[in-house]
Amino acid sequence: MTLNETLGQYSDWAFESAFAVLVLALILLVAEYATYRADAVAERERERVLVPSGNAPLDGPGRVPESNARPLSQRLGNMGRALVFVVAGLQIASIVLRGLATERFPLGNMYEFVAMACATAIVFGLVVLRKPSYRIMWVYVLVPVLILMFLAATVLYADAAPVVPALRSFWLPIHVTIISVGSGIFLVSGVASLLFLLRIRFPKGEAHSGVFASIAQRLPDAQTLDRLAYRTTIIGFPLFGAGIILGAIWAEAAWGRFWGWDPKETVSFITWVIYAAYLHARATSGWRNTRAAWINVAGFVAMLFNLFIINMVVSGLHSYAGLN
Repeated sequence: MTLNETLGQYSDWAFESAFAVLVLALILLVAEYATYRADAVAERERERVLVPSGNAPLDGPGRVPESNARPLSQRLGNMGRALVFVVAGLQIASIVLRGLATERFPLGNMYEFVAMACATAIVFGLVVLRKPSYRIMWVYVLVPVLILMFLAATVLYADAAPVVPALRSFWLPIHVTIISVGSGIFLVSGVASLLFLLRIRFPKGEAHSGVFASIAQRLPDAQTLDRLAYRTTIIGFPLFGAGIILGAIWAEAAWGRFWGWDPKETVSFITWVIYAAYLHARATSGWRNTRAAWINVAGFVAMLFNLFIINMVVSGLHSYAGLN
């Protein structure tokens, strides 16, 4: 086995390890979610017992000593979020090793593109979801990342190899990196809007029953989720737009025209327009609540359609999925 083949194998192992650790992190975070209510009830009961009566000293006889132990849900959540850092490190290692194995920038097929987008979503999440009020959202961010990584490792997987001649350009790392990073950021934004719609349906302070009501009970308030989706889209929108513009410049150098209404170009532009409509609606009175959020969700769906359907089903000049 040559050095490049060995590095390619290490890259695959790092990706598979990231997937396994991600599954474990998600289990711990779901367990945190499941044990939260029991811990909250136990904490309220403990506080009731610990309330001193009369003028008795706080540490006097009859008072139950206060425990310094953290609730089970908090300990599970902290372990799960710690593992997310491990996942990010393994994802980055997998991408770097794939690049070293192929002696090119590792964005030449759908497997590598999805791996980069998932790594971006995780790293970006570590930055924007660090506040305590956002931490519960990790459960919902990791689920689509886990699904995408599973598809990348199975349906979309491609062996480490040189790219087709059309992709041997210095524009590849510039154009595709920006698009994949923007896509990873939009994943976080789309999840935030979906959770916002769920929170609007089941507001805090109102009694509701059912699975979705139970899911919504620990989410941040609707305004916080809406603000997160908006601010996240503000970051991803110019990146995605810059990626489209740079792709047009690359197209002029490679094919002699800036724009040819290729299916990939067309749907990418439509996706960008949808996100532009979301930002406009979000700033327009009367559209700031559910209607703007649905536009953001539509943009996320369009991005997934562009990634999978356009690349795997529709034939065009951008058909470089790397699938057998």
